[in-house]
Amino acid sequence: PNGEQKAPDTEDISVPKDIDLIGLPQLCFPGGLYVTSESKEDHIHFLVFTDVCGNRTYGVVAQYYQPMQDGYISSNGQAHRESVQTAKAFGCFVPFAICVISRYPYFNALKDCLSCLLVHLRPLKNLDVDDRIKEFAAKLSLIPSPPPGTLHLIFNMKPLQIVFPSREDPDSPIIDLDLHLPLLCFKPEQVLQIITCILTEQRIVFFSSDWALLTLIAECFMLYLHPIQWQHTFVPILSRQMLDFVMAPTSFLMGCHIDHFEEVSQEAEDLILINIDNGDITHSKSSVDEGVIPDVPSQAAETFIKSVESLQLHYDLELCHLSSNTDFIELQMRRRDWQQKLNTEVQQITLQLIVNIFRWVKDHLNYEHRVFNSEEFLKTRAPGDQPFYKKVLETYIFHSFLKARLNRRMDAFARLELSTQSEEDRLNSMLDSPRRLTVEKMASKRFNPQYMISKRMVISMPNLQDIKPHDSPARTSSLRRLETERAPTCRGTVKLSSKSISTFRIPEIHFPLMSQCVHTYYTDFINHLTRAINILQHNSALLARYFYLRGLIGLMQGKLLDALSDFQNLYKTDIRIFPTDLVRKMVENMPPFERSLADRKPELKRLISQVMEKQREVTKVDDHVKNFKLPKTHMQLDDFVKRIQESGIVKDIDTIHRLFDALTVGHQKQIDPETFKDFYNYWKETEAEAQEVNLPRTVLEHLDTNECVYKLSCSVKTNSGVGKIAMTQKRLFLLTEGRPGYVEITTFRNIEDVKSTTVAFLLLRIPTLRIKSVSKKEVFEANLKTECDLWHLMVKEMWAGKKMADDHKDPQYIQQALTNVLLMDAVVGALQSSKTIYAASKLSYFDKMKNEVPMMVPKTTSETLKHKINPSVGETFPHAVDVLLYTPGHLDAADRIEDARPKLWCALSEGKVIVFDASTWTIQQHCFKVGSSKLTCMVMVEQSQVWIGSQDAIIYIINTHSMSCNKQLNDHRSNVMDIILQASTYSCSLDGTVIAWNISTLKVNRRFQLPCKNLISIKLHDNRLWCCTGSCIVIVTTNGSPRQEIKMEENLKDVCSCFLCFQLFPEEDQVWTSCSGSSDLYIWNATDLSRTPQKIHLQDCLEITCMIKVKNQIWIGSRGISQGKTRGKIYVIDAEKKTVEKELVGHTDTVKALCSAEDRYVLSGSGREEGKIAIWKVE
Repeated sequence: PNGEQKAPDTEDISVPKDIDLIGLPQLCFPGGLYVTSESKEDHIHFLVFTDVCGNRTYGVVAQYYQPMQDGYISSNGQAHRESVQTAKAFGCFVPFAICVISRYPYFNALKDCLSCLLVHLRPLKNLDVDDRIKEFAAKLSLIPSPPPGTLHLIFNMKPLQIVFPSREDPDSPIIDLDLHLPLLCFKPEQVLQIITCILTEQRIVFFSSDWALLTLIAECFMLYLHPIQWQHTFVPILSRQMLDFVMAPTSFLMGCHIDHFEEVSQEAEDLILINIDNGDITHSKSSVDEGVIPDVPSQAAETFIKSVESLQLHYDLELCHLSSNTDFIELQMRRRDWQQKLNTEVQQITLQLIVNIFRWVKDHLNYEHRVFNSEEFLKTRAPGDQPFYKKVLETYIFHSFLKARLNRRMDAFARLELSTQSEEDRLNSMLDSPRRLTVEKMASKRFNPQYMISKRMVISMPNLQDIKPHDSPARTSSLRRLETERAPTCRGTVKLSSKSISTFRIPEIHFPLMSQCVHTYYTDFINHLTRAINILQHNSALLARYFYLRGLIGLMQGKLLDALSDFQNLYKTDIRIFPTDLVRKMVENMPPFERSLADRKPELKRLISQVMEKQREVTKVDDHVKNFKLPKTHMQLDDFVKRIQESGIVKDIDTIHRLFDALTVGHQKQIDPETFKDFYNYWKETEAEAQEVNLPRTVLEHLDTNECVYKLSCSVKTNSGVGKIAMTQKRLFLLTEGRPGYVEITTFRNIEDVKSTTVAFLLLRIPTLRIKSVSKKEVFEANLKTECDLWHLMVKEMWAGKKMADDHKDPQYIQQALTNVLLMDAVVGALQSSKTIYAASKLSYFDKMKNEVPMMVPKTTSETLKHKINPSVGETFPHAVDVLLYTPGHLDAADRIEDARPKLWCALSEGKVIVFDASTWTIQQHCFKVGSSKLTCMVMVEQSQVWIGSQDAIIYIINTHSMSCNKQLNDHRSNVMDIILQASTYSCSLDGTVIAWNISTLKVNRRFQLPCKNLISIKLHDNRLWCCTGSCIVIVTTNGSPRQEIKMEENLKDVCSCFLCFQLFPEEDQVWTSCSGSSDLYIWNATDLSRTPQKIHLQDCLEITCMIKVKNQIWIGSRGISQGKTRGKIYVIDAEKKTVEKELVGHTDTVKALCSAEDRYVLSGSGREEGKIAIWKVE
């Protein structure tokens, strides 16, 4: 089996032990070995070996012919005399083969190397050939493989310049072949057929008259699938002695010479036979129905075909307008540049195909319990696409793909899927609402196959009065096209900017290869790298590659300390390429003397400690994947919670607890499998029926584009006519019968009263729902009969949820109310008993809250609060918001539009970071992790970097374009507590260390240690650092020399606590401080700290937690009392008058973080009981 290819830990130059050297000759001569009467042209082909762990090794074989010479014939390196008079008479030529084996797939590079070798071998006599081959092998063994990135290595092999390309990133494959070869051999439709055969794990055999094409074509298809990987036998070349391999019963991909086509097709059954030479794809024998290989999903296929047809696949057409080049090396480089550009385009097209096929899988995953609901996923696929998915979902390939998704691996698939996500998808992820078809989708489904989604491009902070609570659009049942200025073919091909490639020329290797010559080569190599490092002080990406190579060469020289120092520099340049396993082996095998020298250097000692600790911390990744299955045993509460979350119906634990109470009304507190099954089936049937709702155009015109019909009543008589009552997230309306029409009943916002009553009809009393609206004089009446009680519950819940959403400026409340309403409906549908309405009432959360605990939002809060967002949406429970950072938008011609938008960075627990697009308040970057400790501070350093301090003593540097952490600063020894950026960048840690940084080089400019510990924050003003510790605030110069000090015990004798936070107000010469456990603010005179501070008491405040300066105001975050309950409170204080201007109550838990957005808005984050972010307008 061929699993994921793993890079070797060291530069191993020995022949891999899993390669059968005895069987190698038949692969070097796969068509057989024959003496010929005339010389043949040199021939090169390629081999792939796979060990039992799935690791691949690659071979490049050069065949050439030599005449039998008088006297000697060389065989296995030994010369012996032969009588060759007969051979001379008839002109006999003997085939020879040279095979280079490599851990890496350098097909073109090694082909060029062997081509150069053959040039040198031709004039040599047999006795000299072996020596030259040994020299060639020794030379190749001294060339390191380049680290991942944009640095390629160039080596002069004479007469060619050999280029060893690097992989794009640590997770990407090395690509050193022509990726467009299959597109020259097959039509796009046939390429899709072959990809389908691979994805459905067929038994596949390629055929060609050219041995080289067999491997190259097979490898191209493997690369087309990246990051999905073929999991089975992969033998792209079978010699004639190995033909019985095709009888294997399991899935495989193999290659044979075209001469064996008839033999293989007759002997083996159920094979997919692919003829590379003429482009035919057939099945062996007739036992396989040709229809068994399904088509790729239609929209993905259509996009792929159009993209391939737009490619320029012929190099000659590129040359037509260019002048002839007489420099052979220049010609070689021009051709290579063209091929590299084409390879990039092919990669983009094939990756987009994979994303278009599997984009919607994530909607049916439960990450907490690692469950994939394949049945529901299939139901959402178009009928014509379902045969494809049914087959693919059963494969090992797809199972591995699911593991990667559940592990939230940020690979090429995830990056492209995220970058091509529409605003609608981002909104969906924000609100986590039930899946329904929006009005826009209904319209597009009926009238327009290609609908447009408008996107608003905002560079600075938006006008939040214009942002209304959004309602969640539904996902469609097929692939969508998004046509915007950013991605004109979002569901098609995305044109990604090609990264510029740099090259480094490896120094010449001189012969004979004695130890002194090798030492000279290593010395030259290090000198070349050192010169390059000294020139490139500000290009961290290239610097990292040079440090990596210099460390590698230093290691080969035995200069272990120098190598460690170079590898340590990767933390500040690009930690993604840090060779952890290699460094660990270095440390384990380091002689005691050198280890003691390393321990004397603090940075190396820290590096060694980190690497060895990582080894101890390695835990087995949970990579199991479960398919959702209905339970077969009775469930207690905890098991029920797990099962409901796995089903994808709802994730919130409190809601599931209420559902459990509803389903167990009148029974003991456990749920039997039949009840669960009835409930689940009713929920899914209702969801499926809602997808089929098809409103007429006259009705759609009255609804907003993002509205969804969540519930339709039976046909009922109303005082507005006969029809069905429809409920969206915004309103109720009557879908009249006969000629379908629209009658507005009311929006939830305008409801004044809802009653369930009865009206007399003959001798009967008919249950009737009455709805009074603020905007209408006439009360709406509907004779809902048996549905009346349920609709009464649902309308009241939506009414209460809408009021909560409006009062708290939090659109998530209406989504929660929707979920509650649909759960009520499913409970009534599943429970056939007299207590169903009582059971459903257990889910009336907002209605009960409105009636039992009327929480009035204070007028000041309502006027100042503009919006609320939930960074923990989709999680099973909320997370505390520890740090907030707003970064303004900027326009740069080189940037993507996403990079130009303002962003809100939100640090949650355990190193999690969520990034919002601050122009629309949708999630731009789902959770990524930096370490696993609590994050303490964030600051934007330049436009391309955000620095994040952590309690694990590391500063993580995030690239704002790639949204990934590729650098770390490890110079602190304790919790990093604060980072400030003004004239210089400073960071501080809990142990009292302050470090001044050079931003461009990430080197330490200065470091000093304060005499006191518990340093929690720093500020810079007037070239002085103000350092807040528990017991005092110390004012020092930027070199660390103490100047002044505010001591707690001297100035605040009545306060038995420590400083918690402080804020400078230079315009007023003030220093504002707070103390832990205190509700008082202390304001010091910054020019005379000996004065007694002025005290401001904050009413109904329990403890001040944070503060920021905004214009001439100080915003204070705290834990306080409001309406008799503990709440998160914000006090806005006029710094000049020193009076409280506003008390804002927008959180149900302590305010943990505050940040300003361009002094127009303040954003506050709360503790883990609520875990939400509020956006406040600054007056």
